[in-house]
Amino acid sequence: MSNIAVHFIDAGATAATPIGAEVVGSKAAQLAVMNRLGLPVPPAFVLPTTLCQPVNRGDTAAISALKDGLRQGIARLEARTGRRFGDRRNPLLVSVRSGAAKSMPGMLETILNVGLNAESLRGLVRLTGNPRLAWDSYRRFIQSYAEVVLALPAAPFEAALTEMIQTEEVVGEAELDGEALERLTQSYREIAQHGAKARISDDPMEQVVAAALAVYQSWESPRAQEYRRLNALEGLSGTAVTVQAMVFGNAGSKSGAGVAFSRNPATGAPGLYVDFLLDAQGEDVVSGRRSPGDAALLTARLPRVIGELAAGAKRLERECGDLQDIEFTVEEGRLYFLQTRSAKRTPRAALQCAIDLVHEGIIDAATGLRRVGDIDLVKAGLTRFLERGPAVARAVSASPGMACGRAVFDSRRAKELAADGKPVILIRRDISTEDIAGLAVADGTLTAIGARTAHAAVVARQLGKVCLVACTALEVEDGARQCLLAGQPVAEGDWLSLDGETGEISLGESRIVSDPPEAALAEIARWRAMLASSQVEAVPERRKSESHGQPAAAL
Repeated sequence: MSNIAVHFIDAGATAATPIGAEVVGSKAAQLAVMNRLGLPVPPAFVLPTTLCQPVNRGDTAAISALKDGLRQGIARLEARTGRRFGDRRNPLLVSVRSGAAKSMPGMLETILNVGLNAESLRGLVRLTGNPRLAWDSYRRFIQSYAEVVLALPAAPFEAALTEMIQTEEVVGEAELDGEALERLTQSYREIAQHGAKARISDDPMEQVVAAALAVYQSWESPRAQEYRRLNALEGLSGTAVTVQAMVFGNAGSKSGAGVAFSRNPATGAPGLYVDFLLDAQGEDVVSGRRSPGDAALLTARLPRVIGELAAGAKRLERECGDLQDIEFTVEEGRLYFLQTRSAKRTPRAALQCAIDLVHEGIIDAATGLRRVGDIDLVKAGLTRFLERGPAVARAVSASPGMACGRAVFDSRRAKELAADGKPVILIRRDISTEDIAGLAVADGTLTAIGARTAHAAVVARQLGKVCLVACTALEVEDGARQCLLAGQPVAEGDWLSLDGETGEISLGESRIVSDPPEAALAEIARWRAMLASSQVEAVPERRKSESHGQPAAAL
């Protein structure tokens, strides 16, 4: 066990031997693909999935192997980047990420900015000339470490952030200056010290070991287990751990973080589909806690970057033969690809994507048929309200369709009310993957803030559920059983209707009808006929060969 293989993904090492997702997880395997294609990828190393279960059992040999692997990997990253882990002059910082053989978006843990302490903080200021970046990264690290490693709740940190925003009289955290972030970091340290049984270590190696252990342990979390149950993934052996050199999307006005799909995962329509936040790190987008801009923002602020992103997305789609979900960071105007995977999509998008990819020559008709084999093709059509009340508010559509149900405000009540067979709409201030059980039983979800590409929205699309986010007219408090929608009270059990095409929200019960996708169904029928015909035509050739004494097995 002490001699486990540590797999390296070094930028520029395009001749690397392919590594399987069963060993390093799908995230790292696709990272290696992007590296091989020459896309800009920060260097990384991977601890394998085979360590997950023994580490979680407390196996001392496995934990020793984990520590040895981390020391070996960090030394390789130091050599590759020319920086020293936790150094006071030229610090290397890393992210610690999960990755199972099959994608589990948002179900496992990630910790960014590992390696920060009082000394390396000064080193980061010296290296970047940007005190705000340093303090912003440090306060993010403290909160993430406290929540993931020390199991502290997020609420005290969010309350401290809200208080600082109010004290500084700014709109949001992006407007806090370096001095305010320094004070906020001190508040975070005090929250962590008073709330946890263990302290946040200042030793970078202790930090990365604790982070890797926590990522492995997140495999057993209730949300991860529920996701595997819902998606028949119980046979997976565990997660890998990917440790990657940090790039900073929170480095200023020419930096940011985003998620891009190579085409629309809600409808299947062609064209880059982007959520992007300026001066932010990746968790800001995928967590659903902030409402990002779209491709227009990226085009206006960083036109060269969106051109590179679109070209990379197209290349990845052709290489992988499928719609891609890409996470990326921009640091001082330079684009980095951090992840790509086959995108979760609605049934409607799955049908349209299969047809378009066949027409574009990316996949063949037989592959297209396999892609739509598990889809209820009739239900993949357009739904509409036969009648409904006037719209009282509007939100951003993250997953299309029509949904009507009774309002609920937490996953437990969603499961209870859905048990009687009547539909429910889950309403939240923001929705996270902790709400997986509620997402699974609700017909639709509605949030006050959030992103189309947040992990919870991705899961909603995969489940074929309507999802509306960033409804500015929605006011909802955590723990409450009512909300205000455009100033009108909505209590638990009240009916409302969500239009996933327009983003409109109506009060009251509405009737939904579905129009089958006739053109798409005709195309699928044509594929089946074509393939059946080619198989029939091949039979005489087979018999002809056999008549000349050719063994059937040789054909």
